[in-house]
Amino acid sequence: MTVIANSADASAELARRTAVAVRDWAPGATVESVEPLTGGTSSLTYVATLAGVPAGYERVVLKVAPPGLEPVRNRDVLRQARLMQLLAGVPGVRVPKVLFSDRGKPTARQPFVAMELVPGQCVEPVLVPRGTVPATQVRARALDAARMLAHLHRVDPKRTALAVEPVVTPGAEIDRWTRAFTTVPEDLRTGYEAVGERLRATTPAAMMPVFTHGDYRLGNTLCDADAVNAVIDWEIWSLGDPRVDITWLTFFTDEARHPASPSREPTGMPGKAELIDAYQEARGGPLPDLSWFEALTKYKESAATALLIKRGRKAGQLTDMHRRMQPALPVLLAEAMELLGRAD
Repeated sequence: MTVIANSADASAELARRTAVAVRDWAPGATVESVEPLTGGTSSLTYVATLAGVPAGYERVVLKVAPPGLEPVRNRDVLRQARLMQLLAGVPGVRVPKVLFSDRGKPTARQPFVAMELVPGQCVEPVLVPRGTVPATQVRARALDAARMLAHLHRVDPKRTALAVEPVVTPGAEIDRWTRAFTTVPEDLRTGYEAVGERLRATTPAAMMPVFTHGDYRLGNTLCDADAVNAVIDWEIWSLGDPRVDITWLTFFTDEARHPASPSREPTGMPGKAELIDAYQEARGGPLPDLSWFEALTKYKESAATALLIKRGRKAGQLTDMHRRMQPALPVLLAEAMELLGRAD
C-alpha cells in the first residue's frame, strides 16, 4: 500500500507498521493512535501515541519518506537517523533520540523513523511578528545555538562510520546554486552569472570537513526558555565546510536584514560578530574568509528563493513572503558581489 500524505488510510497503515516495529525497542508495546503532525516535501511527520513503553515516551514522532518517490537525498529518513544516532552521545549537541525504525519496501511502503517527542518552540525570530518570543530569550537561544553548532563541528567524521559520506566542497555549493538559477525565469536571476564566476575565482581553501546541518538556524531547533532543547530537520546534512553553517546562522540576525522579515523592529538576536565569537570560543579556533562564505550564503538565498517563487507562480500560490522577497533577489546578488570585492 502506498502511504498518502495526511490521509486516514495512511495513518491506519502507519499504525499497523509501527505496532510491529516498536517491539524491537519495547517488547509488549502497543499503538493507540497515529495522527499527522505536519506535512512537507522532504518527509511526512506524525505523532504516535504508545502504551507499554518507558515513561516519557508515550508520544513519539514518526518521520516518513514521502509517497511515490525513492527515499534518497533529502528524503532519506534512515540516513538522517544514522547521523542523529551518532550525535546523541556528543557533549554539547542535543538532538531527538532515535528509538526505532522500519526500512519498509520503497516505494510501496516508505521507510520511517521513530524519535522522541522533544518539547519546545520552533520559531525563527526574524520571520515572525516581533514579540512572538521575548527578546531576552531570543538572545540566549541564539548564543546557545552558536555554541551547539561549534560542538557539532568539533566531531571528527573520520572517527565515525559516516566518514564514507561524500564531501560537499565550496565549489560544489557554487555549482548547486548556479544550476538552480538556470532553471528559473530570467526576471528571477538577473546578474547571477557574474556572481557565480566571482565566487569561483576567489574560492578560499577549504577547511577540514565536518558534519554540517545545511539549514542551521533557530527555526530548525526546539527551544524552551533560554536554551535549545534539540536541533531538528537534518534532511540536508552533509560533510562539508563549517563556514557554510555559521554564515547561514548569521544571515538570520537583525543586522543581516533578511528580506523575508515582516518587520525591521529588533528581535533580540545577537549581532553577527557576537555569534561568531561565541562559536569560535566554543570550538577553540578562528574561521578565516568568512566574507566569502557570507557571499555564498546570499547567492544561495537568492537562488533558493527564486526556486520558491517559480513554484509559487506555477501553482498560483504566491505568498506575501514571496512578494517581499522578489525585489530582494538582485539586491542579494549585489551584496554578494560587494563582499567578494573585499577578497582582493
